[in-house]
Amino acid sequence: MAFKPKSAAETKARDLGLALARIAEANGGTAAVSVDRLRQANPRLTPLAIGQLVRRERDTVEATLAERGLALVDYADQGPGRGMEFAIDAAA
Repeated sequence: MAFKPKSAAETKARDLGLALARIAEANGGTAAVSVDRLRQANPRLTPLAIGQLVRRERDTVEATLAERGLALVDYADQGPGRGMEFAIDAAA
């Protein structure tokens, strides 16, 4: 199979998935993660980028979590200024 270079969005989506995984693993495998906590884990992830990545590259984020035995259970975006929330749990 030929090598396919990853786009910048795919790379950032993987970074988002890894940041979510690190936070969940630090909490014992389950976590409710806010954008502020994600920004602490990876300052390159802006709220705008996080929202776009979840909408456009959700499969990459979920695949990254699955590699670590985790799953994205819920994602809520309450709009500008109100925040986003991720629910991460162990994969079934």
